[in-house]
Amino acid sequence: MAVNKNALIRYKTIDKYLQNRLRKWTLNALIEKCSDALYEYEGKDTSISKRTIQLDIQNMRSDKLGYNAPIIVVDKKYYTYENENYSITNLPISANDLEKLSESVAFLKQFNGFSHFNELNGIIQKLEDHIYTKQTNNNPIIDFEKNENLKGLQFLDIIYKMILNHNVIKITYKSFKARQEHSFLFNAYLLKEFRNRWFVIGSKQGQNDIMNLALDRIIAISESDIPYHYNTRFNLNEYFNKAIGVSINPNLETEKILLFIYKNHAPYVITKPLHASQKVIEKTLFGIIISLDIQHNYELEKEILSLGEGVKVIAPERLKRNVKDRLRYAFNSYQTELTTENLTNTIKQFRQKGAATVNQLYSLREIKKIHQALRFYERTNNLSIHTLTDLFTAIPLTKELVFNKNLQKVIAQIDKTATLVSSVYHRKYSKSILQKGWFQSKTKHQFKIIIYLKNNIEYDLAVILGSHKTILKPKEIDLLVKNSIAYTSQIQKGDIQLIQDNLLRKWDVSQKQFFDSIELTFKIELY
Repeated sequence: MAVNKNALIRYKTIDKYLQNRLRKWTLNALIEKCSDALYEYEGKDTSISKRTIQLDIQNMRSDKLGYNAPIIVVDKKYYTYENENYSITNLPISANDLEKLSESVAFLKQFNGFSHFNELNGIIQKLEDHIYTKQTNNNPIIDFEKNENLKGLQFLDIIYKMILNHNVIKITYKSFKARQEHSFLFNAYLLKEFRNRWFVIGSKQGQNDIMNLALDRIIAISESDIPYHYNTRFNLNEYFNKAIGVSINPNLETEKILLFIYKNHAPYVITKPLHASQKVIEKTLFGIIISLDIQHNYELEKEILSLGEGVKVIAPERLKRNVKDRLRYAFNSYQTELTTENLTNTIKQFRQKGAATVNQLYSLREIKKIHQALRFYERTNNLSIHTLTDLFTAIPLTKELVFNKNLQKVIAQIDKTATLVSSVYHRKYSKSILQKGWFQSKTKHQFKIIIYLKNNIEYDLAVILGSHKTILKPKEIDLLVKNSIAYTSQIQKGDIQLIQDNLLRKWDVSQKQFFDSIELTFKIELY
């Protein structure tokens, strides 16, 4: 049975709204929706009779079109699908359709050699493979990369039509960095796919700068009646030639990127260039040097990092520094893994000797975030912190950052009943503490955790190991210090020191005054 375009539009419209169970659909409501659809797609403002829609429903129910749609009437008034998962779009391709598709693919394949049809190559292969699979009931021969769970794909068709019709879009958007979603008017010019992720390129209403929005970060979109602002500044056919990916600054010049690709990885980079501007400028015994004429952006760094140990940045210096820093952070995150065996031995030493050091409990990224929180507090309060005696109350975010999984493991291993008594941040210690020499706290059943936030510590905490077992008198302290060798730990950024609160200790002071540490005091319940 031949189906004309208007009838097909009506079938698809009826199917769309019968799937929507949030509303009950009368015959008149379906007539209204079909009229709207015909006007939208064909520009025809014609009335549709009840008889036409009734025949459409009858045809959809029958086998004439192969639909066999389970359309039922509820309460003698409302139309719906008996099977809530049914849709005419889910039907398998008929043998007749497969034959016609095969003929179409055979026709399109004749144009493979023409440059104008290069963009059809992937489509032709997908169709051919799909037809082969359906006709033979065999597994596909071609497996194309896809991500069916990608968010935002439901907006693709809507945005495409709005670009086609030059409609301004009202977008509700929430980027990965934003705390809250926000809405704005957007002039969309282009849809672009990159690494199996979709973006819409355009400009905010009232602004000329080009920006990209990821479809998976769009919350909602709707059409606006505000006049569309056409793009007259940028040639979008050439716009993406400047860089890898979608993060492009149209006002920034490209620069020469030099990368050394090691021998084992070179064939992959040669056969699949990182960018159209890639050139091999030197071959050596150990690999090749390639050049790229592009902008330095986030996607370029990701592309370089994806090659792992197979690449080294030669120039420019800023790109080399960024890649090195990111690799350092990545490596450091593995170094901060706290093993049960090491932790058990450390806590045993802490109990016996009164002090212990846990190396690299915090990653460099975590320390950076703590510093950012401290600096933000200083800026917003217009002050410079030397000592902050109640850190977690003043800057609540720091508590979440400080109590990472590693620190929680350490505290639980020491004593699960431990409760926090104080949290103090020191950029430098007061002179009274630094100059008082050897001291021993008289408070029992407490311990301290000192978290070091910088390298090259200018203060060394000297301790007399084992001295926490007895509260000493001044003469006993003098005698013990004269006849004992003080112990100092080698401390680096991200390390912590565990100190029994009544351990005999003193600060050895250098000429520099900055310390940069967080001191936590815990109390242990006794049974």
